[in-house]
Amino acid sequence: MRVSIILPTYNEKESIGLLIREIHHILSSESYESEIVIVDDNSPDGTYQEILNYFPDNPSVVPLLRLHEKGLASAILHGIQHSSGDVIVVMDTDFNHPPNLIPLLVKITEYFDIASGSRYVIGGGMETSYGRYLGSKLFNKFIHYTLGVKTTDNLSGYFAFNKNILDGIDLQSIFYGYGDYFIRFLYVMQKHHKFILEVPVVYKDRKGGLSKTNLKGELCRYTFSVLKIRFGIWK
Repeated sequence: MRVSIILPTYNEKESIGLLIREIHHILSSESYESEIVIVDDNSPDGTYQEILNYFPDNPSVVPLLRLHEKGLASAILHGIQHSSGDVIVVMDTDFNHPPNLIPLLVKITEYFDIASGSRYVIGGGMETSYGRYLGSKLFNKFIHYTLGVKTTDNLSGYFAFNKNILDGIDLQSIFYGYGDYFIRFLYVMQKHHKFILEVPVVYKDRKGGLSKTNLKGELCRYTFSVLKIRFGIWK
């Protein structure tokens, strides 16, 4: 088995080197082959060059530079399309998603199609204000009841899956926008009767850089995305 870790980056110079080294350390004791695919959207802070400086001759580190396209979801798709793994792991690059969970997620894909981190199953949570945690949980309840999905965390974005489940799926209709791609991804996979296991994850505080999430703007985008799915104004 070969595993590809997809890391979409934009202005993550402060933390990307540390994250890649930590992932390497965690995976060093695993029996499978792995690669780390970093997709950078031409970060003005020099993230891509930082990766080249730190890992100039490491074949397991695959930096990809996009000059003419930007966006979280499309960067993830770009990474998937340029990966060689049988199993794909997608995660944030700011330590919001704890890297030590990667081996568990990968192991679960031996028995399930998708392993997805959730803040809302027993053992999950967020190292943030209770108000933000509650607001996110309520919005996930809205997704759950509006779309009829069984997953508790449809905005996690920390997941592993067998690459072959993408066969025959219109990926362009899923991987666009920002974090709303994950709502579409889980919805489509459940409609295709894929087996998903959610595991507890505790969101950590950022290490370096600034959050690129505009909470009010993204809430409107996510709500619109959910309603488009609900009323069939979407592929």
